[in-house]
Formats: sequence, C-alpha cells, structure tokens
Amino acid sequence: MSGILLYLVILVFKTIEVSMATLRIVLITKDERLKGACIGFFEVILWVFLVSTVLTNITEDPFKVVVYALGFAIGNFVGSMIENKLAIGTTNIEAIVLKEHGKELSKKLREHGIAVTVVDALGMNHKREILIMHVQRKNARETVNLIKSYQELEKNSK
Repeated sequence: MSGILLYLVILVFKTIEVSMATLRIVLITKDERLKGACIGFFEVILWVFLVSTVLTNITEDPFKVVVYALGFAIGNFVGSMIENKLAIGTTNIEAIVLKEHGKELSKKLREHGIAVTVVDALGMNHKREILIMHVQRKNARETVNLIKSYQELEKNSK
C-alpha cells in the first residue's frame, strides 16, 4: 500500500486510536477501570501497527509523520466530542437564587427527579438560597435550562 491510500489509512487509524485513548483516560478517572483496560488493549494493538507503518521507510516518505500528527490532533478533538456525548459521570450544579424563588424552584426541580439541597444565604442586597444539585452529566444541561427557564418566568412575571 502506498500513496494517498496509505496516508488515508494512517490518518483514520490514528484518529481512532487517539479517540480510544481519550475515552480510556476518562473511563479510568471515572472509576471504570475494566472498560478502560479493555479499550487500552485494542488501542495499543492499533498503535503498534500504526507506528511500524509510519517508521517503515520514513526517510523516503517523511509526509507519513505529518499525516500521523494530523491524525493525533483530529483524534483528540473527536475523542473529546465522543466523551462529551457520552457524558460519563456526575457533576455538581449550584444555583444562587432569591429567597422567595428558592422554595418553588426546588419543588419544580424535585418534580423532575432532581435531588436538591437548599442552603440559606445572604447576598449583597437580598436574602438568597443556594440550590445544590448532584446530577448525571448527561442531565446537566437540561437541569441548567430548567433553572434558567424558571428564572425567566419569574423575571417576566414582575
């Protein structure tokens, strides 16, 4: 295999390999060690074949290194996008709201199955409540949008 096809194969497989590495690291840090180890097994097999392909006759075709590096860069981008879509793990959300909004907003959040801890607080000019939520990352955007939509309703009702 040579020429454009070889470059394409290097680019695609390096992108896949680095995407796998990104996912492996995230899984291991999220305490999914077995899944991370399984991905790592296939990642290394792919890496060995890639490196041996790139290093073969490298002085005669140094462009393979450029394609390899491009695959690395694209793989980081793609891997982070995949991880973002999978949204592995949990995240904390804190919302500081006016005291008079806190009770109703926490009730609405609980109606959506979101556990909320409410803490009294004192802002610069008003009494506040801090709503603390521990949610699955895949539900974080929906939770924030729910809070924002409630705040918009309160602002528009005045």
